[in-house]
Amino acid sequence: MPEVVVRGALAESARAWLAAGRPTGPPPRPASTVMLVRDAETPCGTEVFMLRRVSSMAFAPSMWVFPGGGVDPRDAGASDWVGPEPPAWAARMEVPAATAAELVMAAAREVFEETGVLLAGSPTAVAAPAADWPAAREALVARELSFAEFLAARGLRLRADLLALQDHWITPEFEPRRYDTWFFAAVMPQGQIADDATSETDLAEWVDPERLLAQAEAGEAAMLPPTVTQLRRLVGASSVADFVRHREPVPTIMPVADLRGEDVVLRTENAGE
Repeated sequence: MPEVVVRGALAESARAWLAAGRPTGPPPRPASTVMLVRDAETPCGTEVFMLRRVSSMAFAPSMWVFPGGGVDPRDAGASDWVGPEPPAWAARMEVPAATAAELVMAAAREVFEETGVLLAGSPTAVAAPAADWPAAREALVARELSFAEFLAARGLRLRADLLALQDHWITPEFEPRRYDTWFFAAVMPQGQIADDATSETDLAEWVDPERLLAQAEAGEAAMLPPTVTQLRRLVGASSVADFVRHREPVPTIMPVADLRGEDVVLRTENAGE
C-alpha cells in the first residue's frame, strides 16, 4: 500500500484526528481540477502548468496545485457541448449525469478563472483570446456570471472532448475542509496563454514535473499526495498525447492517516502510477 510522510500543519491535524479515535470527517465538497500539459524540452518531454497557493489559504496553504476548485451551483446551468455528453461522463465516473455535467463544467470554468485558458470554441477550433475575457473571469469569480452564460453570450461551445479523466481522490477525514475531487488532463490549446492573474496564488508557471518532484523529495516544495501521484504519472508517460487520454477504470482513493514510529504517514489504496 503506497504511503507518504506528512509534516507541518497536515501532520498536526492527522495526529489530533488519531488521538480523537478517528472520527468521521465533514462531508466532502465536489470539486474538479485540471492538469494543463504541453510538450517541452525537459528530461521527460513535458511541462505542466501549476499554481502555488498563498500561505493564507484555508485549504492547502503554500502547496503546489493544479488549477481547480469546488463545484458551484451555477455549474448546473445548461451548455452546448462538443465531445462526450453528460451520460458518457456519468458512465465513466459512476455518478448521475447531472453530477457529471457539473463536474466537467466546473473543470473548464476553474481553469479559465485561474489561468485564462478557455477550453471552448467550435467543433473544429478552440476560441482565440478576446479583450473581454479578463472582465468575464472577474465576473465568474464574483459569481455574477455563470460559465454557461459566458459561453452562450459568445456563441461558444464547451470542448468536453479536450478533457480526459485521470483520477478521483477524496480528502482524508482528518482535514476540516474536504473535497471529493476529480482530476482531468488537457493539452494546452494553441494560441492561448496561461497566466498568473489569480489572487489565490503567489506563483503560477509552467514547471518541469520531474524537477518539482525532486524539490518535493528534498523538502523544498510542498504538495499533497494526489498531486505527487499525477506528476509521477506524467513523468512516466511516453508523450503528452499518451498522458491526455481517459484512464479506465478510475478508482476512488481516500488517504488514511496512521503513525509509523514518530512520523505521520498517509496510506492509499488503488493509487497505482
